[in-house]
Amino acid sequence: MTADPLLVERTGGVVTLTLNRPDSLNSFDLALKRALLEAAESIEADPACRAVVLTGAGRAFCVGQDLKEHVAALARADDRASASERGEGDQRGSTEAPLDTVVEHFNPLVRMFLSTLGRPVVAAVRGMAAGAGASLAFLADFRVGGPSTAFLMAFANVGLAADTGASWTLPRLVGLAKATEMLMLAEPVRAEEAHRIGLLTRLVGSDDEVLPAAQELAARLAAGPTVAYGQIKRQLVIGAAGPLDEALALEAEAQRISGATADHRNATAAFVAKQKPTFTGA
Repeated sequence: MTADPLLVERTGGVVTLTLNRPDSLNSFDLALKRALLEAAESIEADPACRAVVLTGAGRAFCVGQDLKEHVAALARADDRASASERGEGDQRGSTEAPLDTVVEHFNPLVRMFLSTLGRPVVAAVRGMAAGAGASLAFLADFRVGGPSTAFLMAFANVGLAADTGASWTLPRLVGLAKATEMLMLAEPVRAEEAHRIGLLTRLVGSDDEVLPAAQELAARLAAGPTVAYGQIKRQLVIGAAGPLDEALALEAEAQRISGATADHRNATAAFVAKQKPTFTGA
């Protein structure tokens, strides 16, 4: 029996999503891409889910697109092109293009994690995060790593440009010069440097601590003002590089939404009473 490509575990308000293809270092095949998007959509629709942990099974976080699947898709495309040139085959047949996956799968994941999913996301990055796997980690709000953690923007090594949002997230995390270096030279960034330049939010002392530390952080976030966190995520997407007027307009809208929550009313009352607030996410 084929193992599920994605494991979903819920503890309280925290949902842990584990990429579960350890034999291929959790590379993205079609089934995993679909499962991850479906899980994120399910979380967004469930108000009881208040924070997310992303992690990978085995010794890597995720090494990006499954190149065996990609090579097979390239071969099918070449066969169709050759048959078409010879006037053979059904011209109404498959129009699959191997890189359509960017529009069909990776771009929806980017929009989901950056714009739609109004929950804090913590990536527990053990081992290598490469290509679209590194890009996935950069979509998280926080990244926790250990001694084995490394990021490799491997796209240029296979003659490709960046995808899965890396051209947007990476310059915002490390600046244009470092992003250019990482994408063009395609050299690994190890744990200590990753922490120093902002790719890792936290660096723990051993790989065994990575997932527990990420889940502890997620539990803290799950106990916070979920609606406000979602609005902060929206604000930062615009505020990082958008026009000032657009950022100010979004701030006003976000405050109206946050200010209408029970969490806001209860927290301000607790502050006045010199008590610790309790947030319900509503």
